[in-house]
Amino acid sequence: MIDAMPIGLSKEDIYLFNRGESHHSYKFMGAHPIVSAEGTGVRFAVWAPEASVARVIGSFNNWNGEAHRMERIGTTGVHVLFVPHLRAGELYKYEFLTREGAVIRKSDPYAFQSELRPGTASVIADCSEYPWSDGPWYEERNGKMPYTSPLLIYETHPGSWKIKGKELFYTYEELADDLIPYAVHMGYTHIELLPLAEHPLDQSWGYQITGFYSPTARYGNPRGLMAFVNSCHRSGLGVIMDWVPGHFCKDDHGLRLFDGSPLYEGADARRAELPLWGTLAFDFSRSEVVSFLISNAIYWMDRFHIDGLRVDAVANMINLHMDRAPDCFTFNELGGKDNLDALRFLKKLNETVFHYYPNALMLAEDSSAWPAVTSPTYLGGLGFNFKWNMGWMNDMLRYMEMQPEHRRLHHHLITFSLCYAFSENYILPLSHDEVVHGKRSLLNKMPGSYGEKFAQLRLFYGYWMTHPGKKLLFMGGEWGQFDEWKDSDMLDWMLLDYDAHRSMHNYVRTLNGLYRGQPSLWERDREPECFQWIDVHNSEQSIISFIRCGFSDFVVIVANFSREEYCNYRIGVPKHGLYRILLNSNERQFGGTDTLQQRCCSSEKTAWHGRDQSISLQLPPFTFMLLAYEGGHILNNLLQEGVGVHEPQRNDSNAVGRRRGKKTRRADKGSG
Repeated sequence: MIDAMPIGLSKEDIYLFNRGESHHSYKFMGAHPIVSAEGTGVRFAVWAPEASVARVIGSFNNWNGEAHRMERIGTTGVHVLFVPHLRAGELYKYEFLTREGAVIRKSDPYAFQSELRPGTASVIADCSEYPWSDGPWYEERNGKMPYTSPLLIYETHPGSWKIKGKELFYTYEELADDLIPYAVHMGYTHIELLPLAEHPLDQSWGYQITGFYSPTARYGNPRGLMAFVNSCHRSGLGVIMDWVPGHFCKDDHGLRLFDGSPLYEGADARRAELPLWGTLAFDFSRSEVVSFLISNAIYWMDRFHIDGLRVDAVANMINLHMDRAPDCFTFNELGGKDNLDALRFLKKLNETVFHYYPNALMLAEDSSAWPAVTSPTYLGGLGFNFKWNMGWMNDMLRYMEMQPEHRRLHHHLITFSLCYAFSENYILPLSHDEVVHGKRSLLNKMPGSYGEKFAQLRLFYGYWMTHPGKKLLFMGGEWGQFDEWKDSDMLDWMLLDYDAHRSMHNYVRTLNGLYRGQPSLWERDREPECFQWIDVHNSEQSIISFIRCGFSDFVVIVANFSREEYCNYRIGVPKHGLYRILLNSNERQFGGTDTLQQRCCSSEKTAWHGRDQSISLQLPPFTFMLLAYEGGHILNNLLQEGVGVHEPQRNDSNAVGRRRGKKTRRADKGSG
């Protein structure tokens, strides 16, 4: 046992670590190449309070640690050792003699690099500074508020976006060459990557981790990831990473019983065990665990310039009963099922991240009804700045999977979300979780014929893009991947050789561009005033119409979720003038049947939907339309020039509805 602090460590470092107040514990824990009076070498530091003996073993000592026994720093539980002449690239582990006399070998929880699986050793990493050149990105990002900016996220699994063969993955540099230009071309603002921390099993997709500080070796080394992020920023793309602070896997070389005792997990197995996932929950009551996790969040932003973290499984973290059998229920000190330690941790996490990175993105993947997830902690919230809107996603997918003739009985599924859309800062996720494990792809969830599936997916995407909230789409959804996601194979890129999928690809790119170019679709997402229903009640015809308002403009949206075609569908509009159709999902260029002869609509003074002005539209089946107001003076000019303006018809109460070869007389609804 030593009392003097080793090279590069301070008493304050260890004190803050033990108290759960260290925000940069990665700077002194783990393996650090340093220069000292003894020369160059590597200083090791590990927290193992219950180990009676701790040693460093590795390729440099033939995995025999007798000559490399670590020294304990007082009563801190931290063991240290300086090994001269060591360099980056050497493999190592920690070897502990437990209180019971057993010998166990563990990877370094703070390892910055890991051996490629199935190897389990840690790697002494090159910790020299990367030559970043993304300063302009930070200048631009720091001048924007994410709430009033477009946020269009492309969720990606690097191990299956593209691959070179079975378990032959693209490197971080190769992903930079292909993925970044593609995402830019498609119009995304951010790439979200499934977890990149080291994990032993490919099929866990990175959600069951052993190396929380180590970018997975599947795609290369840490500097490769730095180069990828740097290239993203230079191309105008932000980078979000899925982050998993709720649990860890049980592999022997990992955190489980790390020094022979429950250390990162709690001692009470009823709380520690997560039987549904076969993992262990972190013990958020332990201060050193809090330091480990909060420092990890800061590490990804410090070292890799990650712009934000999507925090996985928040609902599971904060609920002591979730996914547990009744005989495993435990209760907090107040007698409730809320995990008070996890709630304190999440608040502290967000406070810390925003202290260092005020413009970071902290996204809660939370399926619970916990209030104020995206409210500041000083107002009683959890402190995230965005939350996934799982309610909207579940309702909409349930609705879209119904046969169209049944939708009129479930109209609330597409309208209820507006009752709570402004209670949080929401992201509308169409994520990997919805297209795997037998759930089918988004395209294949749509009912009907082959052509109807594409038409309904275009319609669904249109409503998704214009509904309040930021957007997230999982890879492959942009061209209508027909099979569900196969994590061991790459996406079905060959589908782009087929007209229907290529047209869908074109549609999504066009829709992305319209979203980014229309401030009314994103600059007031937090404000109820950004949204006005035109007609919310038309359940009989399964049609909705509404307005999205920006600070200085507005757009009009009509979505027909039925098989009916309406030749003269009338809606009320806010102002007299010209309304230009910016997007019709049924256009031929997107795989539809419409040549879009009607490109502009002039309003007339016919009261409808409680408004003085109205327009009429040709509304095909399964069609989404987005219209922009262009003013009365533009209308007058176009009428004088005779340019493509649709004059309103007068037979509003008796428009024709058609159902695939069968004509029926039907009034256009609209509660005029």
